[in-house]
Amino acid sequence: MSGEPVQFEDGMSRRVVLGAFFIGFLMMPGAIYMGLIAGSSLGPAAEWVTLILFAEVARRSFAPLRRQEIYTLYYIAGGLAHAAGGMMLAGGPFGGLIWNQYLVQSQVGQMLGLAQQLPAWVVPPAGSPALAARTFFHPDWLVPIALLVVGQVLARAEWFGLGYVLFRLTADAERLPFPLAPVAAQGAMALAESEAQTWRWRVFASGMGLGLVFGAVLVGLPALSGLIASRPLVLLPVPWIDFTRDLEHVLPTATLGIGTDMGLVLAGAVLPFWVVAGAFAGSLVQVAANPFLYHLGLLTRWRPGMDAVSTHFANDLDLWLSVYIGAGAAVALVGLWQAGRALHGRRGAVGSWTPPPGRGDFPLWIGVSLYVFAACGYIALCLVLLEDDRFPLVFLLGFAFVLTPLVSYANARMVGLTGQSAGIPLVREGAFLLSGYRGVDIWFAPIPYGDHGRRAQFFREVELTGTKFTSIAKAELLILPIALGCGLLFWTVIWKMGPIPSIVFPYAQQYWHLFALRQFMWLSFTTEGGLRFGEVIHPAWAAGSFLLTGGALWGLAGWGAPLAGVYGFIRGLQSLPHLLIPEMLGACLGRYWLQRRLGQEEWSRRAPILLAGFACGQGLIGMAAVGVVLIVRAVAQLPY
Repeated sequence: MSGEPVQFEDGMSRRVVLGAFFIGFLMMPGAIYMGLIAGSSLGPAAEWVTLILFAEVARRSFAPLRRQEIYTLYYIAGGLAHAAGGMMLAGGPFGGLIWNQYLVQSQVGQMLGLAQQLPAWVVPPAGSPALAARTFFHPDWLVPIALLVVGQVLARAEWFGLGYVLFRLTADAERLPFPLAPVAAQGAMALAESEAQTWRWRVFASGMGLGLVFGAVLVGLPALSGLIASRPLVLLPVPWIDFTRDLEHVLPTATLGIGTDMGLVLAGAVLPFWVVAGAFAGSLVQVAANPFLYHLGLLTRWRPGMDAVSTHFANDLDLWLSVYIGAGAAVALVGLWQAGRALHGRRGAVGSWTPPPGRGDFPLWIGVSLYVFAACGYIALCLVLLEDDRFPLVFLLGFAFVLTPLVSYANARMVGLTGQSAGIPLVREGAFLLSGYRGVDIWFAPIPYGDHGRRAQFFREVELTGTKFTSIAKAELLILPIALGCGLLFWTVIWKMGPIPSIVFPYAQQYWHLFALRQFMWLSFTTEGGLRFGEVIHPAWAAGSFLLTGGALWGLAGWGAPLAGVYGFIRGLQSLPHLLIPEMLGACLGRYWLQRRLGQEEWSRRAPILLAGFACGQGLIGMAAVGVVLIVRAVAQLPY
């Protein structure tokens, strides 16, 4: 393949280790706070700030960072600053325990009788002194934290082992092109390719200035005013201004509002235009269709006075969940069809099983052993933790040694040929329901099912940067203790600031309720007296959604039109329009104004850096606010 590096080098060094601790102790608390306050992620900003700072310090010390060091540092920054899903839980795996403590104490869970059924190995029971004191340093947390640590070790062994085996199969043996791997590798190497690119600094500094000003209003003012007032002073409601109740007489069951985070506007300018446009159109479908469906008597759970979150969830239960499932199945089927068409004509391996010298490879049996070790560990944990023995062992064995390898291999080949992958919806959920298992513990069990197909492309990216694979193994060994240690420290400190969620953390207070409702819905399917799957899923609506989505994808693919709009449309159907309206505004500004002024290529280079700078500025405000609040509250607790 073209672009093969001449020499592989180790990317781990003392400077990289120092950068990892810099991210853990300085970036992580800001990432946690920004996620809870504004629903913002520091991921790109953490990567850019760390890379720029360490690259420039090293350059001025006449010892510039090697490209292998830059890529390893980039990888560590992404791993430590990652925020999970729409809940924006950053700060490592302890964010999951914070979510579980919310579930067990939530009013919805208490009313449904489901919170009381959460097992003690997931979270301490409601009323536990550990929850009342808001601390992880209590015996009731010993088992959940121990399982968390074991799960983190198994997860890394699983993806690293299976991902490496898939890479050897698809990249070495079959020589698949992996068309998007060079793009990702070049993006991470941007700072290593040029000694002086002052335009990057100008754009990054401009974005950081915007982030500092906007973050001071959105994050800094509420955080600091809360120290001297009973209620924080909020100039911009976080995360949105909701018009649902105001418009319910005109548009019953419709959710409408607008997000207040300027970062959404910049994100819309960075994302592919048709993805954003499709998502915006999809969100407006519910706004227009729901009042009509309500008058037809198809939406029955809505009541006047409901806010956007409750309205959206009630509509999902009545009809829209079936639409989501049908659309997801269509996307998966079309993805498999595209993969089959791309694979047509490729017969047999055309490469070699002999790896390039110095790449840091290890015997394939080690990769297989790592995966088998992790899979067996998950199965053993499930057998010990699950109280009901009606979940058959054959399901666990099938997940671990049949479904996960097959799905991962299929998607590894898809990514290797097209850069795209497809998931099969509701496999895990369907197995739980078909097994007849009763109880909520199955939904928290470490089921050995996952899709690791994209890990093959990750190893290809590492190869293109000339970084030894052993560097990534060392990076994972470094990320794990930092993520666990810093996560435990900073989540404990921030949890002490107030209940999570609460008025102190407005994004979590507003948005987490929707995710909790959805999770409790699935939990109720396997409990006595709970919802039945047939009450929520309507086959006719699912089939109609499947046919419409599949037809749209098939037709657009045949005409050569961008499929991104359809994928975005499906995302928008499941989302509140509040956060998509600012995204659409940013997409229009980028496409119809900034691209015309700067040129499409120039704007595409500047936009991600501008967004990273904005996130950095907001993150700095968040970290400063956290520091001030913690100092003031620590001093206030002193007896003298």
